Amino acid sequence: MTVAPTNTPDHPRAERAADGVEVVDVLGIGFGPSNLALAVALAERNAAAPPDERLSYRFVERQERFGWHRGMLLEDATMQISYLKDLVTLRNPASPFTFLAYLHDRDRLVDFINYGSAFPTRLEFHDYLEWAAARFANVVEYGAEVTEVVPVEGEGTVELAEVVGFRSDSGPVRIRARNVVLAPGLTPNVPRGVTLGPRVWHNRDLLHLAPQLRTAARCAVVGAGQSAAETVDYLHRTYPDAEVHAVFARYGYSPADDSSFANRIFDPAAVDDFYAAPDPVKKMIMGYHANTNYSVVDPDLITELYRRHYHERVAGRERLRFHNVSRVADVVDTGERVELAVESLIDGARDVLTADVVVYATGYRPTDPLWLLDPALAAACTRDDAGRPEVRRDYRLTTGATPQGRPVDVGLFVQGATEHTHGITSTLLSTVAVRAGEIAAALAGATTPAPARLPAWETA
Repeated sequence: MTVAPTNTPDHPRAERAADGVEVVDVLGIGFGPSNLALAVALAERNAAAPPDERLSYRFVERQERFGWHRGMLLEDATMQISYLKDLVTLRNPASPFTFLAYLHDRDRLVDFINYGSAFPTRLEFHDYLEWAAARFANVVEYGAEVTEVVPVEGEGTVELAEVVGFRSDSGPVRIRARNVVLAPGLTPNVPRGVTLGPRVWHNRDLLHLAPQLRTAARCAVVGAGQSAAETVDYLHRTYPDAEVHAVFARYGYSPADDSSFANRIFDPAAVDDFYAAPDPVKKMIMGYHANTNYSVVDPDLITELYRRHYHERVAGRERLRFHNVSRVADVVDTGERVELAVESLIDGARDVLTADVVVYATGYRPTDPLWLLDPALAAACTRDDAGRPEVRRDYRLTTGATPQGRPVDVGLFVQGATEHTHGITSTLLSTVAVRAGEIAAALAGATTPAPARLPAWETA
């Protein structure tokens, strides 16, 4: 399939090694918003560069199609960042990939202006991301699960990395690259000992699994952050006869600090400050401003849930119940129901709840960016005193030599797991456009230009 050049920027044809394996300048693992923003940055760079300086690039994504937190695309749930923090505006506001360009293409620009908010719904922003991702369908290998990244030795050095994967419908996938950008995303976090199943969920699967629960007498939600509050709200509205029990260690939901000065922690310049700061200052900054993002809830949603709870108490039919300063001590899925032991953190008293479903809205943790690397390649990545990967300001992993003494020349870049070096925005959308531009610039400087060839957009 050939994509019309008017719809896609110039993209050089990939090379082939002697054994027929495709070789590209840049290979991205994962195709969520971070690597999508990188694709845009590379495409725009290529469009402005002479043919012999354009970079070939491909992406590998395990999902069958583009998707970003589909299980939490709740009706009327809004983004918590401005639409201007899209894939590209902070880097290039004149780009054809801006959210405003998307609105114009969808014939909704005037309607959005009249909407009167800088915060689109999550559904609309997801549609924007899909709209942008569709432009790159011919350079993304969807439905391919990467199993490892192995070094390819040249003349005494590791010059390439081979990404090995598997497609259930067509078998092995092998692509070699001069640079690999690891964007493995986030891993759902559940307490130790909890096993997810038909009646014990993580909130990421809420909209996928909830339709299977035709009726519910009692639901429980564990967690105190935005996703937990949204899940409580959703279940309470979806099952009008069910009790919904919220369990969290706090006394109540804490409001997110989205004040103007606090929001400067999400500025691109804050990344420079954080990266240059000594470790004690990094820790202090994270402590001061954790309430801008972690375990906090939009104040309007807090108000809505409290009012709903109060009105139910007045009416004498309390469906929305809160177990604060408490924890789940034990959870047992019997097959037909879930037995939940809720323990007070104050006096240790326990109540046993019988629920139709328990949803753990307990957040995510960054995926180790090195877990896919071959042991020799992973060993070449240096770590700090805490055992964390050392990451340069341009998001390139610091590498030395393999255990066999081969210097690693292949570029290994990471998106997402850099909070310890780059700050709170590492897993957020706030600086995704600027970060993509910085990585694209580093790739252009670190990559030997491929031989001149005519630009083309084709699937392999």
